[in-house]
Amino acid sequence: MAGQFSSPFGANSNPFGKGSHMQSLAEDEEAGVTPSYGGDAPTDLPPTARSPPNPDSYPAQYNFNRRTSVSAESLKPSAHTYDNWSPPFHEKTPDQLARLKKAIEGNFLFSHLDEEQSSQILGALVEKPVPAKGIKVISQGDTGDFFYVVEKGSFDVYLNPTGQLQPGPDGMGDKVGHIEAGGSFGELALMYNAPRAATVVSAEPGCTLWALDRVTFRRILMESTFARRRMYENFLEEVPLLSTLTAYERSKIADALKTQKFAPGDVIIKEGDPGHSFYLLESGEADAYKGDNKVLHYKKGDYFGELALLNDAPRAASVIASSEVKVATLGKSGFQRLLGPVEGIMRRTKYEDVKSGVEEMDPLHTG
Repeated sequence: MAGQFSSPFGANSNPFGKGSHMQSLAEDEEAGVTPSYGGDAPTDLPPTARSPPNPDSYPAQYNFNRRTSVSAESLKPSAHTYDNWSPPFHEKTPDQLARLKKAIEGNFLFSHLDEEQSSQILGALVEKPVPAKGIKVISQGDTGDFFYVVEKGSFDVYLNPTGQLQPGPDGMGDKVGHIEAGGSFGELALMYNAPRAATVVSAEPGCTLWALDRVTFRRILMESTFARRRMYENFLEEVPLLSTLTAYERSKIADALKTQKFAPGDVIIKEGDPGHSFYLLESGEADAYKGDNKVLHYKKGDYFGELALLNDAPRAASVIASSEVKVATLGKSGFQRLLGPVEGIMRRTKYEDVKSGVEEMDPLHTG
């Protein structure tokens, strides 16, 4: 060897070079000087080796003197987000309540709500008379604070391609829609935290609207969709028939299910009727009858109504509620699309005096 190895940097030297930022910061700290790391730092301290930011590399109006943050309204679908929240309640006369129920009964946004949620919505809605024609209820580009249901009268919808209501006689833009009694508007701005997408104007005098505030709309109408999916996913995990499905497959079924309730003695399906739905028993008990003979008893997690859909045949038996019953229903198209993976299991289910279809499909079936 030529000689003893020595560091190319020299003893105790800074490998990053003399006068580097790291050395300057270290020297500042040894001298008791607090280095400035952000825009909130005091400005009366000695400067460090860091150069000031170059305004040309930042957006216009950027604030160099304060930290910049962005916030938005939470969409987290969990109850603890609003631990202390309770919906507003506005007293209504029996006549108002009857008119309001009729106004919302066909509206798709309210169709999946349970009794408690429907009651909260009815209590939170406020009547808004619109006495004259040509009154702007919402204006394109504005912030959305309310969702509206039309009880009486009609409204025209206008859209300006600029995205904003403009001054002048043609400032509303082109007429693109018409809303009659039973319709609704204003939900898009509340759902997506976006400005109003159109201008809505009364098309006749003497109109009546019902208004629902932003927070109640988001809390009940939007979060109920998430809560409903969670409820059905938890229920579907307990259904033996669906145990072989993946969590994703069960979530797709949960989105397609609808709840129906029956009192003791109610006929859920009737023998001989065409089959349009498949049923999963969420709670309560029910019995299946062929004629006057009881052939099966159903409890939570059981299913029925599949044969008519599998074989495209009339109902093979009647099913009658023997207690308060809640069922989750799946329409024929959803049944065929989503339950394909368990069709074989359903076809192997035995029913007295009823062909399941497995006799024709299973080559190993011996009868």
